[in-house]
Amino acid sequence: MRYIDIHAHMVSRTTDDYQQMALTGCVAVTEPAFWPGFDRMSADGFEDYFRHLTDFEPQRAAKYGIQHYTWLCLNPKEGDNRPLARDVLARLPNYLDCPTVLGIGEIGLNKNTRNELTTFRDHVELALQHHQMILIHTPHLEDKYKGTALIIETLLSYRGIDPRRVLIDHAEEHTLEMILTNGFWAGLTLYPTSKSSPQRAVDMIEMYGPERICVSSACDWGPSVPVAVPHLMLEMRRRGHPEALIQKIVYEGPIAFLSQSPKFRVDGRGAQ
Repeated sequence: MRYIDIHAHMVSRTTDDYQQMALTGCVAVTEPAFWPGFDRMSADGFEDYFRHLTDFEPQRAAKYGIQHYTWLCLNPKEGDNRPLARDVLARLPNYLDCPTVLGIGEIGLNKNTRNELTTFRDHVELALQHHQMILIHTPHLEDKYKGTALIIETLLSYRGIDPRRVLIDHAEEHTLEMILTNGFWAGLTLYPTSKSSPQRAVDMIEMYGPERICVSSACDWGPSVPVAVPHLMLEMRRRGHPEALIQKIVYEGPIAFLSQSPKFRVDGRGAQ
């Protein structure tokens, strides 16, 4: 079965991972900008990173028959650095017209600080100004509920926000309901050391249904599984779920969300 990994940090993965993803049915990935494991010293480093995401990585993915799209931002883990944030955001519009850029992301909060929230607001306002879709990062572990609630409250304070064009990622059992109730798309992250296992993700799908829910590996430089989405498919089959439901979660749902960008097309399908 074909699938789309809606959140995968492929700059940190080897070409063997692309091959394995292709062999298991992956036809497209979208890659949010993220923290590289250390704080960058200047906005010049982001220039090289954005060129990597918009130029080199789509070419590397194409060798394995995988379409590569990206989201651009300054990641929440660097959002406390306000001078850096202002410099990076001033440069972001130069890349928004690139043919594989779907929007602004992954933005959000990390430790729920005042500076992070200000940087988050700057990104949201930039997205609204340029009519961009948004992909949201929610904090990990003990900060997740408070951070998710603050993110939703902030988003809804903007009259121009259409929740259908925003995916709030890394949802868990205690945050999924508030995301869906407010009309946003929700992302379930299949990550072995935090976030959610395939078993927990299927539990949540069974509880809340498949509407406006996507799943992803969020694979990066840490312990992660680039073929985590097929693991979820296997778990759904083990529980007896029909193929049509599995396809809705791993393929049809991502297409429905991503096709709101006129740039997204996969398998002849996309924005009309």
